[in-house]
Amino acid sequence: MSIETDISDPKNWEIASSKKMMSYSFGFIPTLYLLLAYNSFIFYFYEVEVGLKVEFVSAAVMLYTIWVLATGPILGYLTDRPFKWSKRWGFRAPWIIGAAIPSLIFYLLIFLPPNIDAKSNPWPMFWYLLITSCIYGTFLTIYRQNLQGGFPNQFREDYERRRASALAFIFPGIILFFMSIIPLFIIKYGDKSSFFMTALISVIILALCLIFLLPGISESEDLKLRYLQGYESKEELHFFKMIKITFKQKNFRLTIITFTLTNISTALVTASNIYFFKDIIGLPLSFSVIPSIIYFITVMIFVPFWVSFSRKHGNKKTYTLGLFLLATAHIPYLWITTLWEVILFSVLRGIAGSCTMFIIMPISADCYDEVTVACGRHQEAMLHGIRNFFVRSSLLFTALIIGGIHIITGYNQDPNAIQTPLAIWGIRVHRALIPMILCFTTCILVFLFYDLNSEKKSILKAKLREMGL
Repeated sequence: MSIETDISDPKNWEIASSKKMMSYSFGFIPTLYLLLAYNSFIFYFYEVEVGLKVEFVSAAVMLYTIWVLATGPILGYLTDRPFKWSKRWGFRAPWIIGAAIPSLIFYLLIFLPPNIDAKSNPWPMFWYLLITSCIYGTFLTIYRQNLQGGFPNQFREDYERRRASALAFIFPGIILFFMSIIPLFIIKYGDKSSFFMTALISVIILALCLIFLLPGISESEDLKLRYLQGYESKEELHFFKMIKITFKQKNFRLTIITFTLTNISTALVTASNIYFFKDIIGLPLSFSVIPSIIYFITVMIFVPFWVSFSRKHGNKKTYTLGLFLLATAHIPYLWITTLWEVILFSVLRGIAGSCTMFIIMPISADCYDEVTVACGRHQEAMLHGIRNFFVRSSLLFTALIIGGIHIITGYNQDPNAIQTPLAIWGIRVHRALIPMILCFTTCILVFLFYDLNSEKKSILKAKLREMGL
């Protein structure tokens, strides 16, 4: 296949419409919300509201995480290959829709535990949490990997990837924001049913988002052919051979490390929020809606700035600066004690969060291109599964860190308890100190070792074009 004269010229590619980009972005609402909500509420709900000892909660979440880590790459490898329905319905769309519905159902069941005294009889509750979480995690993994895996092929040019990523922050971002504040008005300390009601409302909204997603995940005949290219070859690339080829790519290895560290940081922050407001700020969770609104507005305002910044300075500089700002934004939470301070520093969090959330998809897509050239076929769902193997370990580390700190500092499970100064300091450690260290470390790694610049990316696109991929 011949190469056009100027491979970087968007005219030489089939550019996706803004309508398709917006539709595709709706798919990120379920995956982002479900991951965020699970991380935010699972510890508090089962430790404080259900009364399951933190050792059991941590063990269940850790085993669930190990299950997701172990099955992710294999599920990606299995769903990447062509099936009988692929030429008609597409390579990604059937998996995306087929996995979305059961993941919503089992997420809802997680917050509908059996009526058992978990303090005197913890094992049934432990197994219920573990089994429902594992089933929910399996389907969400299939959904997420195929959605993320389809992104580099639906949107191939830098222009498309940046625009598609930025559009995910507009109308869908507004929906995700309002979904994130719904629990703040419904959840009440000491009322288990309020958590289920929150989950039910969220699942209904997410189901509607799937309808808007359908046009975005539809695949053109050209796209289906590009997926099929490489599988017509007689050489079979087995699972472990793919793993070997993948990990030879330095930039992919680096993003695995950096995404894992930042996700541990994010998971700690989200899981710590309810503890922070209840035990340090001393206010109902509904008051956190104010800094949440400030954070969201700041994110929205700064998205165009970061899009423009990345065009001028490249993805690497944008990602590095965003990580530095994110690390800095964690520092004040080591001492703040009032709602007004939380509101003030939400602005800095919004500026940093706007950058890091926007740039992750373009960075990932560039690294996937590099691996696709190396192996000669599209295996993005598997690549995302490998990435998830490490990135989703953030929940494993969150369980270890929060569970360990609460045991060491003597955190009191009673919803009405006043925590000791040591327990308060423990919350600050898993809310601010550890996330800050992780983000600074990530910033340094990206600055020193990431090297997918514009010249290298142009060469990759030329090779993809030549290979018909």
